[in-house]
Amino acid sequence: MLARGRVQGVWFRDSTRRRARELGVAGWVANRGDGAVEAVLEGEPGAVEAMVQFCRRGPERAEVASLEVAEEPPEGLSGFEIR
Repeated sequence: MLARGRVQGVWFRDSTRRRARELGVAGWVANRGDGAVEAVLEGEPGAVEAMVQFCRRGPERAEVASLEVAEEPPEGLSGFEIR
């Protein structure tokens, strides 16, 4: 998943981590040098979809202009971390 817009400096990564832990979703989230935020999400399909919907709007101060979502083979991740 790749979120673009006003997504850095607005607690996007920490909010994503907290929500993922609430939903039992594994993976990671990281700022990119181009100003986007990238995330990998693994878990039950309904929980992953809830995460995608959360990331479409982001935390209160974020302004998500676009969200690119691509399915990839699971990596077998556990836990959720900020990179």
